[in-house]
Amino acid sequence: MIFLSKNGTDEYINAFAKGANAKVTNDKEFVFDKSQEPIALRSIVKHKIMKKCIEQNRDFYYMDSGYIGNYPCAVNPNGWKWFHRIVKNDLQHNQIIDRPSDRWERLKHKIQPWKKTGRNILLVMPSDKPALYYNIDMEKWREETVTTIKKYTDRPIVIREKANRQTRIVKTIYEELDNAHAVVTLQSIAATEAILYGIPAFGLAPNAASPVSLNDLSKIESPYYADRDLVNKWAHHLAYGQFHIDELKNGTAYKILMEDR
Repeated sequence: MIFLSKNGTDEYINAFAKGANAKVTNDKEFVFDKSQEPIALRSIVKHKIMKKCIEQNRDFYYMDSGYIGNYPCAVNPNGWKWFHRIVKNDLQHNQIIDRPSDRWERLKHKIQPWKKTGRNILLVMPSDKPALYYNIDMEKWREETVTTIKKYTDRPIVIREKANRQTRIVKTIYEELDNAHAVVTLQSIAATEAILYGIPAFGLAPNAASPVSLNDLSKIESPYYADRDLVNKWAHHLAYGQFHIDELKNGTAYKILMEDR
């Protein structure tokens, strides 16, 4: 596997390579057509390489922020960026594979029951990076999405702008979820946080929460309240697709991913 590290200094790719007992490849020196080895890479800014892999049916392992555990919580009181998802041949874990519950239980993250008393539609805006990947003009997307929502409901629409990480830690999404009827977003993490908090979600792009959410805004007044057993299976699967940085370094991540081939 080629571990593609930005300037050879990407902390998380380098940790992943260490756990695999492999060397790192500086992205400045990488030549795509030199081999057909699978590629491990991080960040959606490498979308051209991913799209080329998809076109040529070449395996890749995409790394980005984990879905759960990177904000202040029982296993991470300071909210450090400790967890990273790794996805084979895609941006998101958007299907459910049966998994044991052990990794989920170690996260100590409670799945809340569905809440059905919220008033607002919470529209979570994407960052520039996924907008680039999906070739979306964010202002146009915002306008079109709000217009579509208004066709099907007269509920207030609250827009949560994408902020920097420090701001998101201080002003968490949960403040706005407390009075939400549903969440509309491109962002997998926002949809995942919503569902685990008991708020249904509408994902308008391929999404880690797709198995337990909808993408049809005409159903905004009758969102999907997935069966609890299905939500549990989904959560167990996500926990097997994200890894603590120590698991990148010690080979746990590599071992689990290779067992899934």
